[in-house]
Amino acid sequence: MSSAAPLPPEPMDPKLTTIQPGGGVVMRLELAWGAVRRAYLRTFRPGYVRRMAALRKGDTNPCPFPVLDPRDLKFYRNQPGYHWEPQDDPFRWRDRIPFARAGLAELLVFSVLTAGSAKAVAAWLIWGGADGVLAGAGWVLVAALTVAWLLVVWFFRDPERAVPAAPGLVISPADGKVVLVEELEYDEFVGGPAVQIGIFLSIFNCHLNRAPVAGRVVGLRYKMGKFLNAIRPESARENEQLAVRMQEDAPPYRRYVVRQITGAIARRIVCWLKPGDTVGRGERFGMIKFGSRTELVMPREAGLKVVTKVGDKVKAGLSVLAEYETPGAT
Repeated sequence: MSSAAPLPPEPMDPKLTTIQPGGGVVMRLELAWGAVRRAYLRTFRPGYVRRMAALRKGDTNPCPFPVLDPRDLKFYRNQPGYHWEPQDDPFRWRDRIPFARAGLAELLVFSVLTAGSAKAVAAWLIWGGADGVLAGAGWVLVAALTVAWLLVVWFFRDPERAVPAAPGLVISPADGKVVLVEELEYDEFVGGPAVQIGIFLSIFNCHLNRAPVAGRVVGLRYKMGKFLNAIRPESARENEQLAVRMQEDAPPYRRYVVRQITGAIARRIVCWLKPGDTVGRGERFGMIKFGSRTELVMPREAGLKVVTKVGDKVKAGLSVLAEYETPGAT
C-alpha cells in the first residue's frame, strides 16, 4: 500500500511555464490577439480595466504582460499569482458551453479554415458558373471540407459526465480504448508494486482529461520527446509527455500518476494544474489536442480489483477502471 502520510508539494517543473508547454501556432495567434485586446481595453474601456484590477486577487503577475482580466491568465493558470474569484469572472460562462474551453481558439481557427473554405467554394460554384468536371470536383471539395469541420467540432466537444460516487472507485482519466493493462514490480512515485493502464485516444474521442480520484497534486513532470503513433507501445516511453503525480486527500493516501502523452497527430498537451492544487474525482484538468494516449498508474495492493481489460471502450469521468476494498478519497 502507498505510504500512509501526505507528501509535500514538489517544486514546479521549470519547463512548465504555461499550461501548453509545446506552444503552437494557434497559441501564438491567441497571445497576439490578447495584446490587441489589451490595447483596446486600455484605450476605450479604462473603467472596466480599473474595476477588474480592484477585483483581482493575488500579489504576483504570472504573465509576461500586464493582466487586465481573466482572459489574460488562460495560458498561465498553472502559475501562482493573480486570479479572480468565480463570481468576479465575467467570462465564467465559457465553462458552460459544450466545448473544451482550452480548445476554443483551435475550434475557431479550424472552423474558419474548413467551414469558411467550404462556404467560399460553394459560393464560387453557385455564382461563378462552373460546370462539368470542375463543378463536380468543387462539390466533392465542399463535402470534404464540411466533414472535416464536423470532425473538428466533434473533437473539441466537452460533454457533462455523471461521475460515479461510490467509495474506492478509480475512474478513467480519458476517453478511448484500453490498450494496456500490466502489473509493475515497482513504481518510483507510487512507492511499490503498481498497475498501469494505457488508453488510446483516436481523433474521434473527446480529448479532455479528468482526475481518476479525488486528491491533491504533488507534482508535475514534463518530458519533451517524439511524436510516434500513440497506439504503439514505445510511444509511452519516447513521446512528449506530462505526468501528473497526485495523492488521495484522505487515508490511506494512495499515490497515482496520470500521463498525458502526445501522438503522431496530437502534439499539444494542455494541463492547468500546479503542485498543491486539489481536484475532485472526475474533475477536468487538461486535454491533448488531436489523437493521443493517456496512462494511469495506481498502487497494486491486496483488495484491488481491476475491472477493465484490453479492448474496453472507456469514458473519462464515467467508466470505472478499478476498485479498492479499502476506500480512500472520493
